[in-house]
Amino acid sequence: METALPSLPAFSDGAEMHLPEVNLTHVDRLTDSTGMIQHAVYGLPNRREGYCIDDNARALLLAVLACRNNKHNETALRLLPVYLGFVHYMQTENGLFRNFMLYNKVCPEEHGSEDSFGRTVMALGYLVKEGPTRPYIKIGEEIFMRAYPQISSLTSLRGIANALIGLSLFVQFNYPDDLKREQVAALADKMMNMYAANCTPDWQWFEPILTYDNAIMPLALLHAYELTGNEACLSVALESMHFLESKVFHEGILRPVGNKGWWEKGQKQGARFDQQGIDVMAMVLYYEQAWKVTRDEQYLTRLYQCFQWFHGANDLEMALYDPENGGCADGLQAEGINQNQGAESTLAYWISHLTTEAIISASK
Repeated sequence: METALPSLPAFSDGAEMHLPEVNLTHVDRLTDSTGMIQHAVYGLPNRREGYCIDDNARALLLAVLACRNNKHNETALRLLPVYLGFVHYMQTENGLFRNFMLYNKVCPEEHGSEDSFGRTVMALGYLVKEGPTRPYIKIGEEIFMRAYPQISSLTSLRGIANALIGLSLFVQFNYPDDLKREQVAALADKMMNMYAANCTPDWQWFEPILTYDNAIMPLALLHAYELTGNEACLSVALESMHFLESKVFHEGILRPVGNKGWWEKGQKQGARFDQQGIDVMAMVLYYEQAWKVTRDEQYLTRLYQCFQWFHGANDLEMALYDPENGGCADGLQAEGINQNQGAESTLAYWISHLTTEAIISASK
């Protein structure tokens, strides 16, 4: 049974928008006993490419969202320990995480990037705050606490932003925790200092280029604001997101910055293609949090507009979501959609879907 969205703009063809039923068939197909395989050839898992903690962390987040509020989606509940076990295995003695694992279980690096570290911390924060069972939450806490000492040394913007979200959620679960609350404030200050260093009247952003996963930065500051009440966090979050909106919304249609060239400061326009689902997911999460902290219904409309990108409200008016198997195409290219249904895009779709579904219920 489909759930109709209230008071929404229609699809480009005039049809009313509906949320499909949750279908984790492709998520299940991409997952084996080790973890989630990161890439696919069309709908077939590409075992040659192995696994990465980025996607297994996102898959852990998806499983948490699918099981919250006592829903306990059977597939998600079965797969959650696989993803959590992968994260646990990939953590090093000093609390960092290796990112890549080959299909033969060899890990070719000592540790992964700060970005992958931050995404893992973010997923663990969701698990600790909203996990379906106490044992899983406890394991998540232990992994988080081993990683915690590394958070203060982060310098990567996206690593900081993702970790800030995870840490904010962790503190909410363990409230009051003044020491970690101070760390939230310190990470937010790092981000706002980056913003101040790059912000000009015609460029209100954290760095001199718009690349990928952009909305994760203002989203992180909204989480910091919710926890600390620092009005400067709210102000920068809203101002920077208003700037991003001016670049990616065109007549009500979302056009994420393409990864074929990005958008550098001083350019009149950025790359139009390849548009990626991960950017849409970050925007959906941003608008959920913006609505939570402001209760301004304009953010609901924006959230729905972003989610429709997956279903054809995009530059090419082509759906990326595959209703047959629950997979999602890897991106929007000038010549059409990328037919491969990898982990990142499929997870981006379902995290966006479950977030939209939850906010519909909360806003009624």
